Amino acid sequence: MLMSNQAEVDLQWMRRALQLAERAERSGEVPVGAVLVKDNELLAEGWNRPIGLHDPTAHAEVMALRAAGEAVGNYRLCETTLYVTLEPCVMCVGAIAHARVERLVYAAADAKRGAVDSAFNLLQPGNFNHNVVCEGGVLAEPCGALLRDFFRRRR
Repeated sequence: MLMSNQAEVDLQWMRRALQLAERAERSGEVPVGAVLVKDNELLAEGWNRPIGLHDPTAHAEVMALRAAGEAVGNYRLCETTLYVTLEPCVMCVGAIAHARVERLVYAAADAKRGAVDSAFNLLQPGNFNHNVVCEGGVLAEPCGALLRDFFRRRR
């Protein structure tokens, strides 16, 4: 079965986000990575860093959004796609909507804290002044396995 061009692009960028999640894990952080793309060009990337930065807001998504905002000189990141290895939490969903990200692609669902489709469904049209197109499940298995293995080792 042939894969659509968009599906191939999504896999490419999610693989990069997975590499960043592995980087977070090597630093002792929860392994989550994020990549922000515009016109199939990398704008910014981030990985979980709340422990190392002593910052509860230093989630992978927020780190990528901050870096992109600085790179383009604007907090509005219109016409971008954010790839993240774990379904975003409430805080990150708010940041994504306020940054005007056009599309969110995430890998593994987060049944306890996910704010897109799982525990909450905050990105439904009409909840914010900006609608974000969402797709979950891209590389869900390897991203989910990385997280499960990380938490299993910590128990």
